Amino acid sequence: MFNDIGPLELVTLVVLAVLVFGPDKLPKMIQDVTRTIRKIREFSENAKDDIRSELGPEFKDFEFEDLNPKTFIRKQLENDDLGLKEIRNGFDLKKEMAEVTDAVHGRESETPSSSSSSSSSSGSVDMTKKPEKTDPDERPPFDADAT
Repeated sequence: MFNDIGPLELVTLVVLAVLVFGPDKLPKMIQDVTRTIRKIREFSENAKDDIRSELGPEFKDFEFEDLNPKTFIRKQLENDDLGLKEIRNGFDLKKEMAEVTDAVHGRESETPSSSSSSSSSSGSVDMTKKPEKTDPDERPPFDADAT
């Protein structure tokens, strides 16, 4: 609850509480606060028990933390009954998206060996070569140094 309060901040809060409430009233205030927190926790546990009893016997192991979507999904993925991990590991999203993009634009998909053979081996740019024609919808590459 108070994980991010340091020792200096805690001492400051205690001194402030003594100054505001006084040393006479401070023990009574602490008792009242702890009693209120205890009642709130008890009320919360009773509400959870009532909800579980109303849901029926098939929800006896129901946890309210499961209502958080992240927790629910994480719990369902741990119970990998459908083999989702094998499907996810065998699926290359980048490759699939590249194939779909090429199919939409009507281009043949390049293989990695054909693109590496067309590149220059010296690493310098050949200025005599004419630029390739691009589709009118395709944007030219962005050059941050030119702007």
